[in-house]
Amino acid sequence: MGPELRHLRYLLAVAEQGSFTRAAEELHVSQPTLSQQIKQLEKALGAQLLDRTGRTVRLTDAGETYLRYARSALRDLAAGSRAVLDVQDLTRGRLRLAMTPTFTAYLIGPLVAAFHTQHPSLTIEVREMAQDRIESGLLADDIDLGIAFGTDHPPGIESTVLFTERLSLVVGPDYLDTGRTEPLPVVALAGRPLALLSGDFATRGHIDGHFGAAGVHPVISVEANSISALTEIVRRTDLATVLPDAITRDHPALHPIALTPPLPERTVSLLHRESAYISAAARAFTTLTRRWTAKHYPQIRTQIGD
Repeated sequence: MGPELRHLRYLLAVAEQGSFTRAAEELHVSQPTLSQQIKQLEKALGAQLLDRTGRTVRLTDAGETYLRYARSALRDLAAGSRAVLDVQDLTRGRLRLAMTPTFTAYLIGPLVAAFHTQHPSLTIEVREMAQDRIESGLLADDIDLGIAFGTDHPPGIESTVLFTERLSLVVGPDYLDTGRTEPLPVVALAGRPLALLSGDFATRGHIDGHFGAAGVHPVISVEANSISALTEIVRRTDLATVLPDAITRDHPALHPIALTPPLPERTVSLLHRESAYISAAARAFTTLTRRWTAKHYPQIRTQIGD
């Protein structure tokens, strides 16, 4: 008897859990049944796939090799199941969307609102995660689309440029330069108190690098790991921050002030897995995102067609 689908799932569970006991609990089967199924798979392949001699069950070299193909097969089968269930008229379906934290502050709201209005029967699963996790999630087929920075990504991921993001000094009504219209020299921030994103944001590294290059060392009065918390703090105090100026569009109390020299702009791209099945929901969201960004960022020459 050759390998069957359950054998692949059982092997994957044992490899991920490192234990027959935990894998059996996850699969809701008895441990003897699981062990017997794995032995059947090893007999069918004529190779030992698991090293059971240590405290933790580990893959052998043969197991590592076989599991790569097993994962790929399971991923393709899952994509096939979604394709069968996918309805082209968008009366049902699910979109798995991920983005880096910055975009939750000004981009995801308008996009999901417009998408939900057009396709109210679809379910949208939105995840906020770091860019490397978005890329690995796409490759593992855990998500359908990602919104992230840059155009250089790991092999197997394709990107479509949407627009470029500009960072500015963002201030509230109590800031002393609220009415300023001309750019503010970065050196003018030396010694000024700021509220900035914490170091676990890629944006913070972008900001620190720009300030450091200008020889500027502002006073960091507040660090926050939440953009919404940061905007509330700036709105209610005389502290300034550095964020995408697009955030101020939906916050009348916040005002962007351009810096000179300006922070380098960052390319925003829509990502998907190369050669992956693209559901009707993902295609519809891609079309909507292209049109929405072209309308709201007309000054940016995008690299996509309508």
